[in-house]
Formats: sequence, structure tokens, C-alpha cells
Amino acid sequence: MYPFGKGFSRYVPLLLLMVPLSLYVIFYFGPSVMTVIYSFTDITNVPGSQMKFVGLDNYYDVFYSGNSGERVDSIIRTLYFMFIVTVVQNGVALLVAVIINQKLKGDYFFRAVFFLPVVLGVAVVALVWGMMFDPLSGPVNQLYNSLFGYKDMFFGSFTHAFGYIIFVQIWMYMGYSMLIFLAGLQSVPKDLYEAGYIDGTSKWQSFKNITFPLIAPSFTVNMLLSIIGAMSTFDIILATTDGRFNTRTMAYDVYKETFRGSLAMGLPSALSVVQFLIILVFVVVAVRQMRKREVEH
Repeated sequence: MYPFGKGFSRYVPLLLLMVPLSLYVIFYFGPSVMTVIYSFTDITNVPGSQMKFVGLDNYYDVFYSGNSGERVDSIIRTLYFMFIVTVVQNGVALLVAVIINQKLKGDYFFRAVFFLPVVLGVAVVALVWGMMFDPLSGPVNQLYNSLFGYKDMFFGSFTHAFGYIIFVQIWMYMGYSMLIFLAGLQSVPKDLYEAGYIDGTSKWQSFKNITFPLIAPSFTVNMLLSIIGAMSTFDIILATTDGRFNTRTMAYDVYKETFRGSLAMGLPSALSVVQFLIILVFVVVAVRQMRKREVEH
């Protein structure tokens, strides 16, 4: 029954898998393991420097050093960012997917329009919204002024900048979540809707009792992608505010400590491990809850 023959040909699939496996070990697994090791040392980014084991000193510095207050604020801000992005992005994506799934005229056009921000890239998105939110001549500020007599500094505001970054993050990745929901919606058997229609169910009852339970796997995938993506976001922050105006997150702190801080690599490695552990906790809890829901239905 083995499809690859006998003798040496039996090992051809294993040899073909060696290439991607080697790339995975070299560029992903290996650096991840070294990051954990570095987090317990005083390694620096100076070629030829000695490395000494320092135990949990770097983890102590994460929470109790001179900048620990800012790092704790970054953790809280990251959790807030993750919660808002996950809820709003998936809620809007599901609503748009349900509307497009009604086979409206031009549905393929709207799919492309909503998915377009995903392929633009962070630099382009930041440039577009930087011009839209220009505090002097941006169209959004002119709209605010004409409707409410109000002007904002947008990405330069200490109170509103983080909210606008959340908006841009949702705008950019909502289309990706929409396509996953749309794939789930199109996999629901049509005869279930027909049976429900015969039984006299309303559209809301049909969605609640037929559609919603059957797209549970799509919810699981979107929840995981949203949590991991939001907890790891730093690029849009770097491109819009560069961490100023109360917009720093854990991922941005890791970037800053690694490429703009001191030459020490132990502290940013410890930050990365803490970030990974927080993401792992939320992912495990989310998977358990979503899997229970899939089994129940």
C-alpha cells in the first residue's frame, strides 16, 4: 500500500521533507531556543564578548527595573489592544461575510475591496492613514471640523492615538477574517436552511441555530489569528507613532530594546519570552473554550 515503492525510493518523501525541516530549525526553532537561553545570560551585541549566566536577573529587570512601570503599562495596553481588536474585528468581519454571502450583485467586487488592505502592506497603510489623519490638511479633520466644529491631532494625540491605531489595525485585517468566515458560511449545507424555512424559522433563528453553530471552526481559526496577531503587533505602531503618545505595546518594547536600546541582548530576550508566555496562555484558553463549543454543536 506504500505509494513510493521499495528500496531507496521509500525514503524519498523523508529526503524531500529535510529541506523545509532544515529551514524551520535554522530560521525559527533554533532562534527561538537561543532566545530562551539568552534570556538567562548577560550576552551583548558586541562581537567576541563573553556570555555569563545570570539566572532570573533579566526577568527581574523586566518588572522591577527603572523602566518597569512603562513595561507594565505596555503589557496592560497590549491586552486592551488584543481584546478590542479580537472582538471588533471578528464581529465586523462576520457581519460583512453574512451580507456578502447573500449572493448580492457585485459580491466578488466587495470581497476584493474588503481584502485589499491585507495585501497593501503596513508601510502603505500607514502612509494612507497618515495622510487621511493629517491634523492640518487631512480630509478626516476637515470632516470633523465641518460636522462637529472639532479638530484632532490623531496619531499625535496622547489620548486618541492608540484608538486610531486600533482602528487602522482592524481596517487592515478585517478582510482576512471575513474570507475565513465566508468560507465557513459557504460550507453550511443549503438543505438545512430549507428545512428551517419549512419549519417556519425566522432569519435570526436560522442564523442562531444553524449558521452560528456550524461555523464554529471558522471562529476558532479567526480567534487564534486575531489574538496572536494583536499581541505581536508592532509594525503599525512603528510606522505611525513610533511608540510615542502612549502607544507602546509589548512587541514594540521588544523591538525597541533589541534595536534601539543598549547592546545587552538578555533583557529583550526575557521580554520576548514573557510575551510568548502571555500569548500562549490566551491561546490555550481560547482553544479550549472554542473546542468545547465545536463539540457541543
